[in-house]
Amino acid sequence: MAKNHVTTTINGEAVEFLCETQQTLLDVLRDELDLTGSKEGCASGDCGACSVMLNGRLVCSCLVLGVETEGAEVETIEGMANGEELHPLQQKFLEHAALQCGICTPGFLVAAKDLLERNPDPTETEVRYWLAGNLCRCTGYDKIIRAVLDTAAEMRGA
Repeated sequence: MAKNHVTTTINGEAVEFLCETQQTLLDVLRDELDLTGSKEGCASGDCGACSVMLNGRLVCSCLVLGVETEGAEVETIEGMANGEELHPLQQKFLEHAALQCGICTPGFLVAAKDLLERNPDPTETEVRYWLAGNLCRCTGYDKIIRAVLDTAAEMRGA
């Protein structure tokens, strides 16, 4: 089967790859580009574990074809930290023990970062609503919500 040549930007870096027409962005990230932070939880867009930013929109990478990213800008969990310095959300997830098995964590972090960039002072209800597309089977959500709210307060200087 012929492969498609795709040129895109991932985490601020120009990237080229070959992929089959039916390969999802998630499969391309993990299998072709060794960006394994995004996880496959359901392969149907229901769990949010594979969440990435695509041209400024939060999407499930299991529902996007790799060929659809031609000329696009993709941000993954790997682009969240600044070198060895964790993003404030990553640090607060650690401090609040807002992770257990880790399958859902990358998706929650990408979604929470998008929320805080859009709304630096969300209410608890707004955080819960924004993260409703991300499922966790381990933590019970409270620690995740507290970590996001604490990060928001810290980033605002409150």
